[in-house]
Amino acid sequence: MIASLSLILLCQLAGEIFVRGFALPVPGPVVGMLLLVVLLLARDRFAFLALGPLRGGGVEAGAKGLLAHLSLLFVPAGVGVVQKLDLLAEHGLVIAAVLAISVVITLLATVATFLVVGRLMARKRATP
Repeated sequence: MIASLSLILLCQLAGEIFVRGFALPVPGPVVGMLLLVVLLLARDRFAFLALGPLRGGGVEAGAKGLLAHLSLLFVPAGVGVVQKLDLLAEHGLVIAAVLAISVVITLLATVATFLVVGRLMARKRATP
């Protein structure tokens, strides 16, 4: 489990280094997550990569352990919000409007993605 968590954190670190090194406008953990996905896909395709935490569902078990305690990771964010209540009171309406608009945009993007993937999968099934 420790090796799996270490691999997840190393991917995040590699993403941070990559983003800061190339001054990309993308969060480092997102690039790290993409790196981890590439590693997992490569592990499934090439058997010789199934070593250490990549072997036998080790990363998946580590991720499940993190997800089981995900609520603890929100405590620092909650403390940060409480520390900035004055800003929240001053800009609360604008923040609420931005959140509402971003939720609608996210829902629309999700629906569009599902529709596109559904059509692609239907084409794939129809093609012999």
